[in-house]
Amino acid sequence: MTTTPARPTHTTAPDGQLEQRLRPAAFSDAMQVNKAFARTRRDTRRGVNRITSTENPERHWKPKRSGGEDPAAHLTIEQIEELGREMDAIRQRIIDSRGAADAAYIRRVIAVQRGLDMGGRLVLMVGSRNKAAWVLGTGALTVAKILENMEIGHNVLHGQWDWMRDPSIHSSTWEWDHASPAEAWKHSHNDLHHTYTNVIGRDNDLGFGIARVDKDQPWRPWMVWQPVLNAVNALTFEYSIALYDLELGRYQGKPLKAWKPAIPGLLGVARKVVRQVAKDYVVTPALSGPGWKSTLAATWTANLTRNLWSNGVILCGHFPEGVQTFSRASTVGETRGEWYLRQMLGSANISGSPLMHIMTGNLSHQIEHHCFPDLPSNRYAEVAVEVRDVFDRYGFDYVTGPMPVQLGSAWKKIFKYALPNGAWGELRERPVQSVAAGARWSVGQVLKSLGRKKKHSRR
Repeated sequence: MTTTPARPTHTTAPDGQLEQRLRPAAFSDAMQVNKAFARTRRDTRRGVNRITSTENPERHWKPKRSGGEDPAAHLTIEQIEELGREMDAIRQRIIDSRGAADAAYIRRVIAVQRGLDMGGRLVLMVGSRNKAAWVLGTGALTVAKILENMEIGHNVLHGQWDWMRDPSIHSSTWEWDHASPAEAWKHSHNDLHHTYTNVIGRDNDLGFGIARVDKDQPWRPWMVWQPVLNAVNALTFEYSIALYDLELGRYQGKPLKAWKPAIPGLLGVARKVVRQVAKDYVVTPALSGPGWKSTLAATWTANLTRNLWSNGVILCGHFPEGVQTFSRASTVGETRGEWYLRQMLGSANISGSPLMHIMTGNLSHQIEHHCFPDLPSNRYAEVAVEVRDVFDRYGFDYVTGPMPVQLGSAWKKIFKYALPNGAWGELRERPVQSVAAGARWSVGQVLKSLGRKKKHSRR
């Protein structure tokens, strides 16, 4: 199996501490992400996710509980590994060609973002009670926040710009304008999501713990509310992600003392949230003097718009129709070519203009991002042409479409899988009978719950 040469960790900076700080984050690129598969002793003992050589003659795809055909059944093992080598070659070509133009790009985007942020806040401070100034300042601040989270923060924290050896644009030193602390986010996103992409029971990003988006995910009664929960999640996205990064689900139902390991993470999120709230909702409005209410409303609007936008982009990249999910067993002995296949088939793109691509953090090229998470985002459009050619030649569907179409497809899944398997089709065919049956079931659940509580109180 092709491996990544060790990246140099030295720097010409005279300060030894700077050298340590600039050490690239683990799992920052697609090659090293695979090493996380055997991180735990439990997985190593069970043989789960252990990477094997490409000479292994076994195809490791295994059907999910619901069955289904192998999406790569038309390829031989050798063809799949050749696909992996082609993808490696694309990645290496971009790595070898990174240079001054790429560095100038990210510095330019950062300069524009900071200019919009400062300019927007200044306009709001001096003229927030003027409608035109309010719209101008709010718009500038909104764009600045979207750029910072999507094209800058997300991609810097992926290590896309670590090769520049610039301490101000490095994954080990960057802290973004977001409620989630950078280190917590890098663990849940880089180490876990990008490792176990769309593996049911492994990738917590499959619904973020509040949505069922695949028929192989178990259904629970509370999931009938998941359209509402996901709407709330979109409105409060930065805070939802901050809590999600803590993986609090592992402590659910356990006694209070079992939550002790979660305390440092909770405190870290609390400190970050306090700083964000103070900056946006205390300091900036206070500097506006008499117009503080208008400035407060403007900042809230900017954050709300940023939350809705980033949530929409992420839904479009992971949940539309045509995106594949995988069983845990499929990752046992997964080869390099198979890993690429999972990234290619488990992601979806958004078509649109260059401006739209920048505003999505180039996550409109989600397929390319999942295959090459550490490549500079400004090169994804270039890479997409070659990756689409690989899809065509190897007989796979390249899932892409306009944002409204992809978003509508993702939300359709959220509604569909809020119900037990098969119930959505029945609801469409017999709406009155289905709603009546659902109402009877709901009443029965409530009565059962009340009965259990009454029995418990008697004890």
